[in-house]
Amino acid sequence: MLRMLGKQGSLPIDLAQLPPEAAALIAQMQQRLEQQERQLGEHARELAQQQALLERKDREIALRQAKIEKINFELARLKRWKFGAKSEAMSAEQRQLFQDTVAEDEASLQAQLAALQASLPETPKAPKAPPRKPRREALPQHLRRVDHRHEPEDTTCGCGRSMVRVGEDVSERLDIVPAEFFVHRHIYGKWACRCCQSLKQEPAAPEIVDGGIPASGLVAHTLISRFVDHLPYYRQEAINARSGVHTPRSTLAAWAGYAGAALEPLYDAHKRFVLGARVLHADETPVALLDPGAGKTRRAYVWAYARGEHDGQRGVIFEFCLGRGGQYPVAFLGGEDGAWRGTLLTDQYAGYDTAMDARV
Repeated sequence: MLRMLGKQGSLPIDLAQLPPEAAALIAQMQQRLEQQERQLGEHARELAQQQALLERKDREIALRQAKIEKINFELARLKRWKFGAKSEAMSAEQRQLFQDTVAEDEASLQAQLAALQASLPETPKAPKAPPRKPRREALPQHLRRVDHRHEPEDTTCGCGRSMVRVGEDVSERLDIVPAEFFVHRHIYGKWACRCCQSLKQEPAAPEIVDGGIPASGLVAHTLISRFVDHLPYYRQEAINARSGVHTPRSTLAAWAGYAGAALEPLYDAHKRFVLGARVLHADETPVALLDPGAGKTRRAYVWAYARGEHDGQRGVIFEFCLGRGGQYPVAFLGGEDGAWRGTLLTDQYAGYDTAMDARV
């Protein structure tokens, strides 16, 4: 008796009642099905074994990666101890005792690391992207251009005919003209009347340093180099000397003093403009102040006052003070013409409370 068409809900078939050819065909099909089932079982067992093998490999790789990370950490710690800052708690003789041990440990770790890396399976390297050509920004258009024409001396072709210009290639290179000292010559003509014996001459043009040699441009250049580019006077002295101009640092400092006195009216006008706003932002920042008597620097502060964010005309002014006390904003906002009144936006520094309490 034989069941066909599946394991469940199949009908029994009596092979004896079938023709011999049909019975043989059915038996052959039954054998094939049983063989396929055995092959499927074998494939399933092989897949399970491969899956277990892959999981074991993954665990081994993860363990080796952890070992590699640990060895790299130990190597970094050894190098930091070997090449880092010398500890004050250990003398040179004491440190020398550990030098050989450190070398041995480093060599051992390097060998372990190389062995672990060699045992890891090779992973295909991603192809490197072609190097990108750096994009060069266009030179500013406001710079003066000096054209240099490069044309062939002879524009006659080898066949004897004249060649026609069909275009051009333009390349731009940035250049600089070093600072150039020059002399302003002010020539004041004298005009006399032979009849009435009178003399007429234009008055001398006002200068920042009255009776000195620097023009206003040189004084401005000295101030910008000192307070914007932070070039000390002794460096400016050496820079000017390369152009054959002798400007001692004491002279440069005197020019800066004259310029500061000349800028005071502008500072006062700008201060009135900033304090004309009803909303001000205030903040202070520390700066290093050289204290010649102590031979070191001390902390000073620069206070900044700016008009409000939504003000139609922006403006900011700075005041240098020796400290951070509340008397400095009180003196600045009080002024000579009376106390400033408005909204002062600051951080939670208590020094501003004194300035606000003075206005209550």
